[in-house]
This record gives sequence, structure tokens and C-alpha cells, in this order.
Amino acid sequence: MNQSEKRLFLIQSLLNERPSCQKQIIPADSERQKILLRGLMNVRRPVRIGADFLQVQDAYLQDETAAKGITDIADLTPIQPGLYLWQGDITTLRCDAIVNAANTELRMGSGVCGAIFHAAGEEKMTAACQKLSPIRTGEAVMTDGFALPAGHVIHAAGPVYQERELAESALLLTKTYQSALALAAEHRLKSVAFPLISAGIYGYPKDEALSLAVWAIRHFVEDHGMDVYLAFPDKSAFVPEEYLVRDVEEYMAEGAYESVPVLYDAMPERAVPKALKMPAGLDHWVHHLDEPFNEALLRLIDDKGMTDTEVYKKANIDRRHFSKIRTGKGYTPKKPAILALAIALELDLDEAEDLLAKAGYAFSPSRKFDVIVQYFIIKGQYDIDEINEVLFHYDQPLLGG
Repeated sequence: MNQSEKRLFLIQSLLNERPSCQKQIIPADSERQKILLRGLMNVRRPVRIGADFLQVQDAYLQDETAAKGITDIADLTPIQPGLYLWQGDITTLRCDAIVNAANTELRMGSGVCGAIFHAAGEEKMTAACQKLSPIRTGEAVMTDGFALPAGHVIHAAGPVYQERELAESALLLTKTYQSALALAAEHRLKSVAFPLISAGIYGYPKDEALSLAVWAIRHFVEDHGMDVYLAFPDKSAFVPEEYLVRDVEEYMAEGAYESVPVLYDAMPERAVPKALKMPAGLDHWVHHLDEPFNEALLRLIDDKGMTDTEVYKKANIDRRHFSKIRTGKGYTPKKPAILALAIALELDLDEAEDLLAKAGYAFSPSRKFDVIVQYFIIKGQYDIDEINEVLFHYDQPLLGG
């Protein structure tokens, strides 16, 4: 089979598993076929599938990676003995192991994590990770690399920056690198490539994350004969689908802000600050507060008929972070985490605005991040990976946390 025939075989096999999709028309355009294939892989439940499917999938993914161009680490030059810096798609590196900036549940996420799962083969990688999960923050485990040019994938769970004190976060991030490196040494690996762990949706400031990474790697390399690579993402590896970028840009260029009901000159009656309607007397105001954020979130989860686990997994939020959000106790998550929950719950625009308001936030028509998320909510498109790809394209924070 050629590459097009392999792709059609995979799509048809996945459609055949879903009775509701039997009448799905497969687009003729190759790019839209790839979108459909990735979507079907993303929503498929982790159950057994035939050996013929896995064989074709491996061949297809290997050819896709080869088409992007494989980089052999032997061709790179170190900035100092044992330490290399490289910009590009980590899934195209041929080395003993690449490191996945994993969550503690070892689920497929967005960004680099999603790219690794997809390039390795989501079915095989998910099945391998299920046998090893969960892990603790700072720990690392290893799986096969499957369809990747790298022989293995080391899954290392870094800290969520805003969950802990600065010193504790720094220690845990250093430990994450040390755990991954120690695991590589235990298996006698000679070349390992890292992304910048915790510097994506986990919110670690990139300059601090880089300093800790270099410090941990440098001290390890001094005592071990290993080549270690820090791979910085090449945006070409995570370019969102062209039609998404086009639609979002048209939405912004057409002055779409003016049609969004959060504009200050077109705010609905319900959005008028309550302070303007309050009866005289601060005491009355203080003793008649609105429903707090965490209670509003739990109510929405019940209203949508979802479980806590379904919501935090769909929102790309770490279980411990969600537990902290759930209990309240004076903690308010950051805006990207709240909007991730809104996407996971598939809230409409009014509901999303209300949830933001409970935490003291609002959509701003002058912030690109807000307008992009609004666009997807208005369109009823709730694929968080798709949204994060567009946010990444525009250098905006990613949803989750």
C-alpha cells in the first residue's frame, strides 16, 4: 500500500468500530483525511485492535516522520561536552530515547506530549502507559518508542508551577530531570533528548526552567558518559490546520470583537457589575456574596452529567491540581485552567463568562488569547488539543494546568 492507501485503511477501520459513523464521508483531500484520522484516533477508547491495523499504522507513521526529515543526533554539535541545544521537532530525532513531558496519569496531552503519542502510534503508546500509570510528580518511567525514530520514550512528570512554593517547584523540576537521566543510565542509554519540561501548560517560566534543566543535565553529564540534548520546539512541528488559522484570523480581522457580547460597549444586562445595583450598605453586600467558583464548578459538572475524572482529564489538568481547585479553601486557578474546564464541560459563551466571573476574571476584547478561545466556544468546537495548537501558533498561553 502507498501512503494514501494506508491512511484510508486506517480511517475506514476506525469508522467501522463506530456504528454512528458508518455513513461518514471520507474527504478526498489528503490534509482533511489526516484531520479525520487524528480525530478518530483521539476519541477512540483504549481497547484492543487487530494486528493488521497496528502493522499498517506503524508503517504509515514511520513514513510520515521520514517525510518530515529525521535528524540523527550524531550530526549535531555540543555547546559543551555532553550537552547539546537543538531547535526542531523532537519526534524526528534518532537517538536512544526522547523524553515526554508527561502528566502523572501518563495520558496523551497536547503540545509536545500529543505529538509524541501521535508519532509513536497512539494505540500502542496509550496501552504501554496504562500499564505504568500513575506516577508521582518528579518520577519517570520508560516505554518503547514504537514508530518513533527514537528507541525509547522516557515519560517524566514535571511540577505544575502555580501549585507549589517556588523552592519546592524548583526542587521537583530538578528531580524530574534527574529521574529521567537516572533511568536512562540504568538502561545504559547513551543519548537522550529532553523538551523543556513544565514550561508549556504547566506554566513554569521558560528562563527559570531552562536554567534548572541545564544545571541538572550538566551535573549529571559530569559523572556519566551520556550525550543529552535539549530540544526546543520548532513551530512548524505544531502548526494548526490551515483552515483553523484562516478562520480565526478572519474572525479577528472582521472586527469580530464587536459582535461578541463581552464588549464593553455591548455588554448584556446580566454583565452589569452588581455594585451598580446594590442597595446601600456595605454590610448587606458582604453578607450576600455570589456562589463561589468551586461550588459553581461542581454544580456545572453535575448539570452536565460528567464525573470529576472525565472533566480534569478532558481539560488537561493534573489530578492534584484539580483536587486543589475542587476544595476551594482560598485557592483560585489561573485563567487558562478555568477556560480549560469550560472547554471540557462544553459551556456556551454565557456559561463560560459566568464561570470566569466567579473566579474574578473576564474575557477581554483586546487580548488575543481571549478572542481565540471565544471563537472556538462560539463555534461550538471543544477539542482542547485543536485550540491549543492555534494558541501555540499565536504565541499565547495554552489551556490546561
